[in-house]
Amino acid sequence: MKVLVVGSGGREHAIVWKLSQSKRIDKIFCAPGNGGISEYAECLDIGVMDTPSIINACREKNIALVIVAPDDPLAMGMVNALTEAGIRAFGPTKEAALIESSKEFSKNLMKKYGIPTARFETFSDMDKALAYIENQEYPLVVKADGLALGKGVVICNTEDEAREAIISMMEKKKFGDAGNVVVIEEFLSGPEVSVLSFTDGKTIVPMVSAQDHKRVFDGDKGPNTGGMGAFSPSTVYTGEIAEICMSKIFRPTIEALNKEGRTFRGVLYFGLILTKDGPKVLEYNARFGDPETQVVLPRLKNDLLDIIEAVIDERLNEIEIEWDNSACLCVIMASEGYPQNYRKGLKIFGLDAVKASKDIMVFHAGTKKEGNEYYTNGGRVLGVTALGQTLKEAKDKAYRHVSAIHFEGAHYRRDIGNF
Repeated sequence: MKVLVVGSGGREHAIVWKLSQSKRIDKIFCAPGNGGISEYAECLDIGVMDTPSIINACREKNIALVIVAPDDPLAMGMVNALTEAGIRAFGPTKEAALIESSKEFSKNLMKKYGIPTARFETFSDMDKALAYIENQEYPLVVKADGLALGKGVVICNTEDEAREAIISMMEKKKFGDAGNVVVIEEFLSGPEVSVLSFTDGKTIVPMVSAQDHKRVFDGDKGPNTGGMGAFSPSTVYTGEIAEICMSKIFRPTIEALNKEGRTFRGVLYFGLILTKDGPKVLEYNARFGDPETQVVLPRLKNDLLDIIEAVIDERLNEIEIEWDNSACLCVIMASEGYPQNYRKGLKIFGLDAVKASKDIMVFHAGTKKEGNEYYTNGGRVLGVTALGQTLKEAKDKAYRHVSAIHFEGAHYRRDIGNF
């Protein structure tokens, strides 16, 4: 079987790496891919939003299955288009992906079906939003309604900060049309946990838990990023909490989407916060998380293709999904200046020293390959990932190999996995 993965980041590298272990796959393609992905797949010069070219490539190359990994093409309806063209596709439809592409929709869904989340109000009128924040308790959270590369959430400690966040989103269009509507919600306290899950719309199977580090600097300082590192399992997500989440959040979400005529088939990501009042939903993603995927898939024992096909065919209940007991930790090496302005085209040194190491994976996020050399080509450049018997062992391994890799201005947090 020939398989195509849509995307170009560390998440896609992890997916391609895992698929490369399948005995059932003859060849993997990736569109557009990156330098690291090219070791496992043939990279096609097709953008992630170019649905017609992806359909043409599938027909020309006899590709049997497309895995749509990023949020934007899912929100645009790439899975719908592929399915209509007679091509098997993994990922939610445009209608189901709305649970990520519109925070207004997801918050109202939770409100309607009693799924625990923060109190909130939504606004399409900036003046009304500014008037609302005058009488609120702080901190307060301001979110752009649409997709903003994981950066459209601002925690505001004062009314002035909230005012600035609203104006930057709604008037200055910092996130483009994603900020046409804003969600303003209460600030919740507690540890955050990421739980990705496979679902075919009937059965939902949570993956092993993970925790990620969103802020760019040590000690959770600085602006939000797409993620500076992650580890699995979470140190706070107990079996008891997992049962509560299944009964009050996971199953109710799938049932709510079904009732709304938006049956979800794919990977549904639950961003949770464990409050004194129990677990609540911070956000949903309609796909594999990044960088959580990089620490979850290395622990998966199954052939990922088997699970993907079971989801598409609505027979997930027939698959017994198994996980390794190892811990896994990923440290993101980013370009200097990320998540704002950063340089590209810087040569990366030291990758050869890491390749031969057991239990170590270097997932490329923003790289390009020229000849036998690798160069930076994005904000998040590499995800240095390690397995260990304990989180401490995985952390020590990962940082030991981070120190062997160099590029000018490389930035990474030194406290990933601190708990």
